[in-house]
Amino acid sequence: MTKKLFAQAMGKFLMGVLGVGLLIFLPAGTLRFYEGWLLMGVLFVPMFLAGLLLMAKDPDRLRRRLDAREREMTQKRVILLSGLMFLASFLLAGLSFRFGFLRFPRWVSVLGAVLFLLGYGLYALVLKENAYLARTIRVEQGQKLVDTGLYGVVRHPMYAATLLLFLSMPLILGSILSLLVMLAYPILIARRIENEEQVLLRDLPGYGAYRNKVRWRLVPFIW
Repeated sequence: MTKKLFAQAMGKFLMGVLGVGLLIFLPAGTLRFYEGWLLMGVLFVPMFLAGLLLMAKDPDRLRRRLDAREREMTQKRVILLSGLMFLASFLLAGLSFRFGFLRFPRWVSVLGAVLFLLGYGLYALVLKENAYLARTIRVEQGQKLVDTGLYGVVRHPMYAATLLLFLSMPLILGSILSLLVMLAYPILIARRIENEEQVLLRDLPGYGAYRNKVRWRLVPFIW
């Protein structure tokens, strides 16, 4: 662990807490937004603990997760559109709480929190399985193909985990409008996967045979 890595990780974490908090509570017009605090808790507490664990046990893997400098133009467009989607989703969630329109019942928020934590667990399994997992699309020198564990079920289990994570967020926030906006995510992630597979076929030895072996990209028996 280095002081620079620690400072970088803590800086990004605190910026995330501040950014999400402002996007949720400012449009809500109050801090007495129970569903907003629930999301902040299930999102950032496990993230903080996982970051500490990676910093102590596997700083290289943490460094990969912090690197968000995307090189592929298609991926840059997907990231931009995803950012706009999250912005709209959080703003609408706060506004729907503030004005009391198109709200889910409270039990849906609890269900959403359970689904979100399940998604985090799935994400942790993927992170443990694949030491080369990164936020950007690239193939490192000497990188080996991973086809075990969840990678033997679907080719992109990390994105399967994010599908569960992101679609459960508007449920936690209790906003029907927020959920409708977030339904754009499967479309965006499908485009990201298509471009990523082009890169992997080009740069990762054995990926073509792996793609023929593991049929499903994201969700078994669906796609």
